[in-house]
Order: sequence, then C-alpha cells, then structure tokens
Amino acid sequence: MARVTRDDVARVAGTSTAVVSYVINDGPRPVAPATRARVLAAVEELGYRPNRVAQAMARRRTDLLGMVVPDARQPFFAGLAHAVEQAAAEHGRLLLIGNSDYVDEREAHYIRAFLGMQVDGLILVTQDPATPGLTGFDVGDGTPVVLLHHRAESADGVAVVADDEGGAREVVRHLLGHGHAEVHCFGGTLALSPHDPVTGRTAGWAAALAEAGLATEGRLVPAPFDRVRAHAEALTLLARPDRPSAVFCTTDDQAIGLLRAADDLGIRVPEQLAVAGFDDIAEAVIAGPALTTVATAQDEMARAAVDLVLGGAERCSTGARTFPARLVLRRSCGCPAPDRATAVTAGVTATALV
Repeated sequence: MARVTRDDVARVAGTSTAVVSYVINDGPRPVAPATRARVLAAVEELGYRPNRVAQAMARRRTDLLGMVVPDARQPFFAGLAHAVEQAAAEHGRLLLIGNSDYVDEREAHYIRAFLGMQVDGLILVTQDPATPGLTGFDVGDGTPVVLLHHRAESADGVAVVADDEGGAREVVRHLLGHGHAEVHCFGGTLALSPHDPVTGRTAGWAAALAEAGLATEGRLVPAPFDRVRAHAEALTLLARPDRPSAVFCTTDDQAIGLLRAADDLGIRVPEQLAVAGFDDIAEAVIAGPALTTVATAQDEMARAAVDLVLGGAERCSTGARTFPARLVLRRSCGCPAPDRATAVTAGVTATALV
C-alpha cells in the first residue's frame, strides 16, 4: 500500500500543500476555520501521518529530549525518569531514556546516540560529571546539557540538586535525639566523586556526629546501592557482636536491604535497631516497619531540569540550583506511628507519616 503524502491530503481537501502544512504545523500562517476543517477531515479519511523527521529537519528542532540514568530498575531513578518524562510532556516533548549501568563507556554511548538523533537537550544523571565530552553547559554542537541529582564538576556547569548534606545532617540529628550513643552510616564511601549526592549525604552524617562530639572512625560502612546486594552487606554488619544500635542509610534501597537483614537475624526494628534512609521512595511507606527517611522535591527538580535545558544556555545561569530536603518521620527510627491528623499538621522541617 502506497504511503499517503501531503499532496494526497491537499487533493482531497481541495487546497494547496502549503495550506496542509500550515494546518498540521499550526502555522506559521493562519488558516480559515472551514478550510482547516476540510484539511483535518482529509487527514482522518486518508490516515495521513506527518513525517516527523522531515518536520524536525525543516524546523531544526526534534521535540526530543535525551536522559541518561544509572539504572532505571532502581525505584529512585525510575521515579526521577517518570517525573522528567511528565515535565517534558508538559512542554510537548518526548523523552528518550538510556541506562548507563554505572559504566562510563555506556553513558558516553548514549550521549553520542542522543546527540546523533539531534535531541533538543540532554538531562544527565551521571555517575561522573567529568565524563569526556561534557564541558560546561554545552556539548560540542551547542546542545544544552543539565545535570540532575549530581553536581557539576566545573564552575560553568548547570545542575539541579537536592540539599543532600543538609537532609542527612537533619535525619542523623534525629537518630541521635533518640538517645543513641553512635550512628553508623551504611552505604557511604570515601571513593565516590565529591560531586556525587551520596558524598554529600555522608558529609551530612559526619557533620551531625561531629556536632554531638562523636567520632566517625569505624562507623562508615560501604555498601552497594541496590537492595539485594546491600542486604548481603547488611547481614555482615548486623551479625557483628558490636553491631550498631542506629544506622543511617544513604539511600532507601540500602535501608530496605538492611531492614530485611535485620528481620532475617531476628533483630527488632526499632526496639533493637533504629534505621533511617534517604530518598523517600514509594516502598518506604510499606517497608517493615515504615521507613523514616529524607524526601527530596523530585517533581520540582524534574521540572526545573526540563525548564533549564529548554531555556538554552543564553537563558540559564550556571551553577547548581539546590532544592530543600525534608525529614519524614515513620516508625523505623523509634517514633510512634502517628495518626492521620498528626500527619496533616506536621511542621515544615519534619513530616510525620505512617
């Protein structure tokens, strides 16, 4: 079956191909309502589908955005990608998503592929802001780039981030307020980039301990980011004779792995072990018990990243745009399960949820 062309639509509608173009592209010239109706009726009758590639070449705009995440199987990144997709749709853009699997070469592959598709901009949740080819705000041909969740390495980079250090400091202060003599950090590591959010969260943990006059030495426990492998590390930590009484996990996935390990070992949470996470993923509410954590403004951050990347370099100030993080209190830290009225009237800094 022959492909329906714009000429076919113009013939059935009794107009020129230029008028068909104006209707399909909503401009640049106005079309009389009756003529527009005839064109749309012909489009429907013939089943005409515009050639978006040709349109993109003519307009020098593809209406596509590219996004690279480390691993969309992880709930946090899945939620972030969904938020960016929704924000892109609000601007009439489609989002292409690639998973780097924490591999620099794979990340570079997706960046090259998306640039080859002439995306209107790139949003990168990169594990390394120093990825070759990312210099400042633009990549090579001037395609706008915004880092999301990670800070930019260079002073002229653009990033949308949460207050990871402040959020971690607040939740660790809360754990100490329950009377714990020490709080371990599970998932933190000294090997990450200084621009990685986990580095900021680890720094917030250390700052809270320093304020309380407590040492961090021997209390920083590296762990994988996914809950399955974190569970294996947590079994080792909690099986120690000197196991901690309170643990701050740098992600909720790690915290869920640790909660499962505590259950496997018969350790009661929060009676024998207080646990807090970071990210406030959906599963935090149904964790056993419900997980105290730190929530970030994910939807607002996604919209900001899309707005910045579509605004272009000339409309974007460089540096990091930082969004606040808030403490969300649930049972895993030792707080009583609040009723719904308490949740509604909670303060700005801490929100109490079941």
